[in-house]
Amino acid sequence: MSDWYTNFVNSGVGTTISKQLGLPRPAVLRRYEPGEPLLPGPVVVGTAGGGRLRDTVTAVLRDAGVTVLSPVAADGSTDGEKLGAVVLDATGLSGPGDLAAAHDFLAPAIRRLRASGRVVVLADPPAQAETPAQAAARQAVDGLTRSIGKELLNGSTANAIYVPEGAEASLASPLTFFLSGRSAYVDGQGVTLAAADVPASGDPEKPLAGKVAVVTGAARGIGASIAQVVARDGAHVVAVDIPAAGDSLAKVANEIGGTALQLDITAPDAPQRLVEHLRERHGGVDIVVHNAGITRDKLLVNMDAARWNSVMAVNLQAQLDITQALLDDGDVLKPGARVVSVSSQSGIAGNRGQTNYAASKAGVIGMVRAWAPRFAERGATINAVAPGFIVTEMTAKMPFGRREIGSRINSLSQGGLPVDVAETIAWLAQPGSAGVNGQVVRVCGQSMLGA
Repeated sequence: MSDWYTNFVNSGVGTTISKQLGLPRPAVLRRYEPGEPLLPGPVVVGTAGGGRLRDTVTAVLRDAGVTVLSPVAADGSTDGEKLGAVVLDATGLSGPGDLAAAHDFLAPAIRRLRASGRVVVLADPPAQAETPAQAAARQAVDGLTRSIGKELLNGSTANAIYVPEGAEASLASPLTFFLSGRSAYVDGQGVTLAAADVPASGDPEKPLAGKVAVVTGAARGIGASIAQVVARDGAHVVAVDIPAAGDSLAKVANEIGGTALQLDITAPDAPQRLVEHLRERHGGVDIVVHNAGITRDKLLVNMDAARWNSVMAVNLQAQLDITQALLDDGDVLKPGARVVSVSSQSGIAGNRGQTNYAASKAGVIGMVRAWAPRFAERGATINAVAPGFIVTEMTAKMPFGRREIGSRINSLSQGGLPVDVAETIAWLAQPGSAGVNGQVVRVCGQSMLGA
């Protein structure tokens, strides 16, 4: 599946027609391809405030093979190579006055940003500010980053990373993710890091090598894409879905060299059956992706109990029960495990006719945040990914007008692809993402709906 309009206006005849009619022309996004460089051009790194992370950022970028330019090279002149990314180290802000330096650096640098470029702003967490003025300046970074994302053109994105003192070692994984093609449909987001024991970097082409991963709802759509990307990155995937989807499930598992497990995750014995399967067949599990989900849409006043209860059972209660069983077992969840739950933009913004679905997906976010401290105690992480409008077989069946509105009202003016969700999940599953815990990352192109 793909965004038909984006494909059309970027084709030969479509380009001509769109120019003649003055139609919007969404960019073809730069998505990750194994073997390609992290960025298509150099990076300029600037500071505002104290800027304590500049040396760390420079080292990470150079280790990734990226050319780092000095701020003088981003003075807004028309000479010189276009930039692949702009990174602002805004740690150390003491008050709103320090933000002028952010403007002075970003404005000329962004003018030189090439198509599908990246802007990443680093800052201290507002919650840890010592004064109201400091909190105001730090929180201002959120509005600054989101607005930049809405102003950028040609498929470029802007995101923020909040780095408390002591969490500097956790920076490499989120920084390279936001700069890479993996984050093509992640825009206007902020991730707060924590101090963690980050293992040494492995093979960048196979960051999940040797890992065992479970993906629920893996027979089709986003779940199948998750299974494919996680397997591409080196993991052995246990693909889980209901018996009725057995043929499709087997096909997905065979294509990626994984294992198919037919299981109704809402069955009372499902958590224990899954735990036993993982222990006996695979010696445990490193990555658990709670992707399985259903919709049973109706206005609340017309919704019967069956629609409400079935959605809650699949989308929320099963995640709670399976995760609890994994934690209770003690051994099956391996050290450094990663759990990633699929929420939804509807769980953040709400959606007409989806009270049951939105409630279940908001509940997923609450679950993730509540469990994060317990996972941190085990050296593990749990996070959520909240997709926006993703082009799938299901969305293709929506009425044309509703589908087009849903796919266009975001900063990138297009629907995302299942692989965009999968890439974000695979990043959160990496060992290097140890410092990302209890976070919710929206994969929505910075939709105009919700926060």
